[in-house]
Amino acid sequence: MTVIDPAPDAGRRRELGAFLRSRRERLAPCDVGLPDGSRRRTPGLRREEVALLGGVGTTWYSWLEQGRDVRPSAETLSALARALRLDAAERRHLFVLACRPAPEERTQAPEQVGEPLRRMLDCLTDQPAQVLGRRWDVLAWNRAAELVFGDYGALEGDARNTMSLIFTDPGHRRLLTDWEAVARAALAQFRADSAKYAGDPEFERLVAHLTRESPEFREWWPRHEVLPHLSGHKRIRHPAAGPMVFEHTAMRFDDGTDRRMVVYVPLAESDTIAKLARLLHAEALAAE
Repeated sequence: MTVIDPAPDAGRRRELGAFLRSRRERLAPCDVGLPDGSRRRTPGLRREEVALLGGVGTTWYSWLEQGRDVRPSAETLSALARALRLDAAERRHLFVLACRPAPEERTQAPEQVGEPLRRMLDCLTDQPAQVLGRRWDVLAWNRAAELVFGDYGALEGDARNTMSLIFTDPGHRRLLTDWEAVARAALAQFRADSAKYAGDPEFERLVAHLTRESPEFREWWPRHEVLPHLSGHKRIRHPAAGPMVFEHTAMRFDDGTDRRMVVYVPLAESDTIAKLARLLHAEALAAE
């Protein structure tokens, strides 16, 4: 017979209760639209006030703060997060402590890349790197990426989207040695990423554009194939340097934006390291 140690769950419940209590105690009644009322012996809101704002029973909420074995639903956690005025990071923390997946929040805010991230890209002098947005738009890139994959700065709108580059840009298609394998894998990964944005007008517009312009996309998209993001090799036929091989890795940002950075490490195969060095050197000479 297997005995499950209850200690980790108990510890998590205690941490959840302590977190809720700390968020409750930092709020004043006026912060949430409640009257101050009589003199208070403890800081912050009372438990019954949080329960009222969250639409739950006072006894049940008290049990939650006490670390008892109660199981709040995702809807209840969202209501408590609103009641306690939690920010995005605190809200994610609340759901982790409660062992619940946080509901996905779709954002329509313009995607931006700050200066610290741009400086990071620029420091990767010998490794092509780019930052992709939620819809796989190329938001930022370094000089090495531009020399290897083309001038992103000359592209606008959907033309600077990775899926559009793969399926509708003849120059980019010629660049990819294993175009069909790359295109099929990218499409399956894009579908997996886009699931949380089902019905989003910008995604639907992009898919409609790709369906019109690419017979391969039009044939493969209805198959509903999905893949996770995996590291792998990308083989290209560079118009000046010839065959090159890179190992690519994608790293997501833990900020709820669905942005990720893709870094391409040049390999010794096909003399890629030396070829990239020559491209960078030639570009530096031309800039002098």
